[in-house]
Formats: sequence, structure tokens, C-alpha cells
Amino acid sequence: MDLNLNQSPMTAVAMSGGVDSSAVAAILKERGVPVVGLTMQLWNQRRLPELDRDGARGQRCCSLDDVYDAKRVAQHLGMPHYVVNYERRFEETVVQPFVEEYLSGRTPVPCTMCNNHVKFDPLLATTRQIGAERLATGHYARIQRNEITGRFELLRAADNSKDQTYFLFGLKQGQMSRTDFPLGELDKPAVREIARRTALPVAEKPESQEICFVPSGNYVKFIGAYLGERGESLPEEEGELVTTSGEVIGRHKGLHHYTVGQRKGLGVATGRPLYVIELDRAMNRVVVGDDADLRTTVCEIRDVNWISFAALEEPVRAAIKIRHRHEPAAATIEPIDENSARVIFDEPQRAITPGQAAVCYSGEVVLGGGWIK
Repeated sequence: MDLNLNQSPMTAVAMSGGVDSSAVAAILKERGVPVVGLTMQLWNQRRLPELDRDGARGQRCCSLDDVYDAKRVAQHLGMPHYVVNYERRFEETVVQPFVEEYLSGRTPVPCTMCNNHVKFDPLLATTRQIGAERLATGHYARIQRNEITGRFELLRAADNSKDQTYFLFGLKQGQMSRTDFPLGELDKPAVREIARRTALPVAEKPESQEICFVPSGNYVKFIGAYLGERGESLPEEEGELVTTSGEVIGRHKGLHHYTVGQRKGLGVATGRPLYVIELDRAMNRVVVGDDADLRTTVCEIRDVNWISFAALEEPVRAAIKIRHRHEPAAATIEPIDENSARVIFDEPQRAITPGQAAVCYSGEVVLGGGWIK
């Protein structure tokens, strides 16, 4: 058998059925890279049908239609395509923690949890099992190797409006060494043009806007239906609605109905805007106050993953994002121990929310990140 020793190693493309990952497959095919498509089956869309009674599923990723679209794209490009079932792992590492976090008064980031526990760990293992050496995804981010430190670095996408590095802070060195982000240097219009030029069947498909397992973005309805399926009931633990001074001004419906920074739906009228300042799980209280009460300069982060260096051994300066759409704010990061750190902002930040991620940047480079305690 003749072997082409100059041929590029096979790359698996994580195909969600959307425009971005489909364009990745087309780009690699044009470069002459041998490719195979992998589509993850993460959530059984037939579960919890009561959530779809309003007839509005919205635009969410990882549906059965998306699996079909991925297969159509693979056929169009003449490449092998496989569907891999990660439903159990997804439920154990993303869905269940999502529910538990909300019931505990925190606000989780399921897309980051999915990246950390599903998309890059087992998918890279599957990549090797099918004979591919590398994994390419449709994320808007960049990876480069620092020749001085020898470490792989995660960089913002060239198109800042599409940058997804906030959701990727959990990447490990071994994962980055085998991962490619071909869209990192492109903007969305350029990706659309590639899809049209290569006549991809999904070239005009709209972007997904919602969490794949939560129809219409109603977290409370999802949590209630999910617990009901398991024979459990939603803990409607009413409690006190109090001001920052401790004055009781009303009752809340259960901590899972609220998130830090929320203004609407508090059920009280005081003549001035009130916001959720804190969810006190120990006392089962929702603490409310003025907008100024939302602003603070210090938070701690746990389960930290450092990318640009192996460990944080002394304070460093960085710009910190505390939400995906948050403008990075100047801060000093101090080590607490190997798994946690303290963030001290130069200026008070609004609504630092437990359960969200704090991601640390030095210019375009992601230093690392962790979960806000």
C-alpha cells in the first residue's frame, strides 16, 4: 500500500449543524486536510415535552434538526460523519450541576461547563479512537504556542464582537496542543461568505440563541420539569425579602427565582428601583438594595485553571471579565491557594455574581479563570 507521507494528519471537526462549525469543515477541506465530522448528541429533545407546549423552541443548538444539518453538510463536502452519544456525561456534568447551582442561589454558566467537561475531554478521546490526531471547532478564539515559556496560550478572537474565550478558560495544555480554532482570525460576515461560496446547506441558517436544554430560556420552568421527571418537587421555599440594613419588606418565592442584579419581579413597591444584592442561602433571604449596593471591588474565585502559567505564585495585574458581555476591568489577582485566588478591582464592579466565571486577560492573552464564590 502506498503511503503519502506528506499528507496532513486527519482532523476531526466538531459539527454542531450550525454555520460556524460547518464553515470550519469547508475551510479544512479546501486546505487539503483529511477531515471527519463528529456531532455530539447531548440532550434528548423529546424529554420534558411540557416545556414546548407554548410552541416556541427558539433557536437553540444541539437539536435533532442540527444533527441532521451536520450530516447534510458532511455529505455535501464528501466527508465521513459520525454521531457520538454523550447524553449521560452531559447530564451528569452540565445539567445536574446547573440545577443544583440555581437551587443553591448561584447563577451557573452551562456553556463553560460543557466546554470543560464534554466538548474537549471526551471528544478529544473519541478523536483519537477514530484515527484523527487533531480536533477543530467553530469557536471564535485563537491558540498559539509561546516559544519562550513553551506553553500553549489562548488568545481573543480577531473579531472581538464574536470572541468566545470567556467560555474557554478551562482548557488544559494537553487539550490545546491538539485543538484548532480556524475561525479565530475571521469575522462572522467572512464565515458566512465561506459558507455561501462553498454552497453549504446551512449557509443562511440563523445562529442559536438559547441554552440547548432550556427551551425559551425559562430556567425556572426547566428546573421544575426536570425535578418532576425525577420524582422530585421544586422547593418553593418562601422566605424574607430584606434590605441591606436588615429591614423585612416582603417575601420571596424561592431563591432559584432570582439572580444578583435582578430588578424586575421582586413583588415590592418602594418608590425607588431595587435590585437583588445577595442570595443568602443560609438564612433563605433575598437581600435587595440600591444600584450602588451592587458595586464591590473584591471577589474570590475557586477551581481556578491557569493557562499562561502553571500556578499563580505572586500577585499579577490583569483585566477581568465577570460576564461574557462585561468590559474587562483592571484588577490585581492574589493567590489564596493552588485552587483559588482573590480578585481586587481598581474600581467597583456591578453585580459580581456567584456561580459566574471570572476570566483573567493580559491584553489578548487569557491568563486563566475560575468560578466566582
